[in-house]
Amino acid sequence: MLKRFIRYYKPHTKMLALDMLASLLISIIGMVYPIVTREMLNVYIPEKQYTTIVISGIIVLALYVLRMFMRYFVQYYGHIIGVKMQSQMRIDLFTHLEKLPFKFYDNNETGRIMTRITSDLFEVCELAHHGPENLLISSVMIIFSFTYLMTINAWLTLIIFTCVPILVCVSMKLRKAMKQAFDDRRKSNATINAAIESSITGIRVTKAYTNAERESEKFKKGDEQFVDASRRAYSAMARFHSSTTFVVDVFNVFILIAGGLFLYAGKINFGDYSTFIVSVNLFISPVNTLIGFMEQYQNGVSGFKRFVEIMDEEPEAEAPDAIELTEVEGVIDFKDVTYSYDTTKEVLHNVDLHIEKGRKLALVGPSGGGKTTLCHLLPNFYKLGEENGSILIDGKDIRSLTLESLRKNIGIVQQDVFLFVGSIRDNILYGRPDATDEEVYEAARRANIHDYIMTLENGYDTEIGERGVKLSGGQKQRLSIARVFLKDPAILILDEATSALDNTTEVLIQQSLDELCKGRTTLVVAHRLSTIRNADEIAVVMDGRIAERGTHEELMAAEGTYKSLYSLQFRENDIFE
Repeated sequence: MLKRFIRYYKPHTKMLALDMLASLLISIIGMVYPIVTREMLNVYIPEKQYTTIVISGIIVLALYVLRMFMRYFVQYYGHIIGVKMQSQMRIDLFTHLEKLPFKFYDNNETGRIMTRITSDLFEVCELAHHGPENLLISSVMIIFSFTYLMTINAWLTLIIFTCVPILVCVSMKLRKAMKQAFDDRRKSNATINAAIESSITGIRVTKAYTNAERESEKFKKGDEQFVDASRRAYSAMARFHSSTTFVVDVFNVFILIAGGLFLYAGKINFGDYSTFIVSVNLFISPVNTLIGFMEQYQNGVSGFKRFVEIMDEEPEAEAPDAIELTEVEGVIDFKDVTYSYDTTKEVLHNVDLHIEKGRKLALVGPSGGGKTTLCHLLPNFYKLGEENGSILIDGKDIRSLTLESLRKNIGIVQQDVFLFVGSIRDNILYGRPDATDEEVYEAARRANIHDYIMTLENGYDTEIGERGVKLSGGQKQRLSIARVFLKDPAILILDEATSALDNTTEVLIQQSLDELCKGRTTLVVAHRLSTIRNADEIAVVMDGRIAERGTHEELMAAEGTYKSLYSLQFRENDIFE
């Protein structure tokens, strides 16, 4: 994991080297004051070298001015390095997320993923900047101050240095507990973010069902978990700091007792003793910095570990020798397809389907029968194992095709329309970002929404709000249809595209869909059987199998499952009308 972290430093090697050089100069300048103090107490003052005293003071002041600029450089450019590393990690993570399969998102909540992109990587950024700086400055200061203290009085220095192994042992023992506690706290923070994301996204449902109190209770429960995890984390941190600080305090006690005895015994003069008191702080201070660094290290490592967990998720794979799908006719074959989302239950069982170019096949049947799964398998959203049959487009196995070329040739209109924050134009252009304005307008006309758009004050530049909240269900559906018109795919999937609409809107949308289907091989999942009577063929999917297949007239004449479903639906309609 360390190698992967260091890799992000490579683009910033020169700036990092300058940052470390500046940090080194800061450490060296820090040693000047005790050296000058010793000379003043032992030489300049006793010998009344007043000019030298003033010149030494000016030199120290000049060095402090230089150190001020060095500190500015380290603080500013060091943080810039950290931010750029964080930015690259964020880009890498987001890019990787875009490549992950549907299964990953089935098992991971959006709020938890967002936490890894934001707060986790911020901790990594802080470690990236302060880590090398603190380690270098502290290490150099410890070595330099120890060496200098040895020149003042070796025995007194060794007595004090005996506290260091005790400090290391205490730190190592408490560090593990602190690491686990902060890992738990980070997971709890992700739980809160997931709850917030879910509640805000579903705020309209919450208000409609007057369940604000219930959502608050759910949030409080997650918040209580976070508070409890934070309590344990800060308890571990408090034990760590109080214990290590106590050891450091022992340093001062040793200095007080041992230094006083040495001074009393004449083994050290007053000037050297005073210098030793000043210099020992140069030794203790970086030790304290390293102790504080342990907390930052734990936070940064925990954040990077969670970053790596996602980066290690396997992206969608395609065959090494995958070929482009070009000049698509649209002939589709499902051959002996068997599929399950997990090992507990098969969703599809030995399904065989053949759809001719430009034909419309409707899939009907009870919920959970496998209709939507067939639609998800065709664009290779879920991977079909080699032993689970095959899906062919124009005779080419979809597993042998590049994912991009496959999905470019398939258009999807779903019941739950997803629109992005932005303008109407932006959302239609999602179908083909390089399209001209005239092509966008033509797509909107064919989707029967152009006239409505032109009645808006800002026309195609009208902002639609989050997920198109400012539009009606029918308007959102037409925008999604316009998006597919612009994409102009050879194959079309309509997954219950009108089931969430009222009857009047459904009729209007159906006209747009009929226009969209012309000349395209179409796979339709329908809940309202009245909408698929004109399909070239209908397949009844039950319990993962094709139970019946034929035209509407043929299936009605067969008096099987389809006729029962059709009769039941129309009888229900009569009851409610």
